[in-house]
Amino acid sequence: MEDTEVRDLISDLPQSILESILSRLPIRDAVSSSILSTKWRYRWTTLTHLVFDDNCALLEGNLISFITRTLFLHQGPIHKFQLSTSYLQCCPEIDQWLLFLSRSGIKELVLELGEGEWFRIPSCLFNCKKLTRLELCRCEFEPPPSFKGFLYLKSLNLYQVLVGPEAIESLISSCPVLENLSLSYFDSLALTVRAPNLKYLCLEGEFTDICLENTPQLLAMSVAMYMTEDTAEHFEQSSSCNFMKFLGGVPLLERLIGHIYFTKYLSVGNRPGKLQITYSHLRVIELYQVSFEDMKEILVVLRLITNAPSLTELKISGSSHTSAATESPDLAFWAKECPKDCTFKQLKCVTMTDMSGVPHEMEFIKFLLANSPMLEEMSISPCVYVMDCRMNMLIELLKFRRASGQAEILFVQE
Repeated sequence: MEDTEVRDLISDLPQSILESILSRLPIRDAVSSSILSTKWRYRWTTLTHLVFDDNCALLEGNLISFITRTLFLHQGPIHKFQLSTSYLQCCPEIDQWLLFLSRSGIKELVLELGEGEWFRIPSCLFNCKKLTRLELCRCEFEPPPSFKGFLYLKSLNLYQVLVGPEAIESLISSCPVLENLSLSYFDSLALTVRAPNLKYLCLEGEFTDICLENTPQLLAMSVAMYMTEDTAEHFEQSSSCNFMKFLGGVPLLERLIGHIYFTKYLSVGNRPGKLQITYSHLRVIELYQVSFEDMKEILVVLRLITNAPSLTELKISGSSHTSAATESPDLAFWAKECPKDCTFKQLKCVTMTDMSGVPHEMEFIKFLLANSPMLEEMSISPCVYVMDCRMNMLIELLKFRRASGQAEILFVQE
């Protein structure tokens, strides 16, 4: 008798606690709880979060039937629906699931299907007025003319999505509380972002142009730009100042990560002179594949770091071709372009990777050491293809004056 009462203790817990327990189980196990007893038969049907992933697909012989049955038996609102599996491709049942979800108060929707034919999003998705998070992968969509926006959407992630540039811009601007935006796009795209509450931005793909027109609340961004011959030619012909179009209206920026070709893009149309903006909150800057043979790219780096008084961490990787970068270097550039009274008062950590030891790289390191009184560590890793001049790099580094008595230089050889 006592054993029976102990077993019933779980079943007699409040409904909210039982739902909390079930919500922590994989969806297949939660549904299987219906066989425990008559009390448990319909417990799972009120779950508000439904996640179908690869594990679920492997355990279920027919994933489509399982999802359809789960939705058919479900009762009440569904706040989160996530379908992330490589085992399911485009199928007509997905249209029916989305239609059902559009009537169930859905707030978070994640669709990530396997390789194959891309799924076309039905128009009923745009009737999900309560969405706060939307993630779409390997699909295509076009908002209907009647679409007025997702008024509550805070996070938007589009990965390998086929959609016209005007539709993307319209979608972004019609989400007034959008805070997190991530776009991975593989076709040429000229993008203007208007999102007054945007805080986090991640862009990856082949962009011909990017303009942050209304993003005053932006805190962090990561950008990776792929370049083809066509986009490279477009850059060369452009007369506008990419630096100001991209970074001219982000005064609250705290973290900036620029991957391949980012500094190249910012250098197009870069006008000399003092910036009209100070990045008072910018603490971390990471710039990858910076060409120290291109004076315009070096100028981009200098303009960024000298206008970031709160900078504490700097990471830079080089991409210089040793032969080109050592030919008649204009070292007078540094005396001309570096502010005489520049001091990096909060810079503590500098990481330089893929260094070739070319003159402009060494001058940049010299500039940092001489003007960073709080520097604690500078790590320098030579490029794996540079072997002959490593000892010369090290000897020259030891000669540089250091504004910080506690600065430690680490010369990392791999």
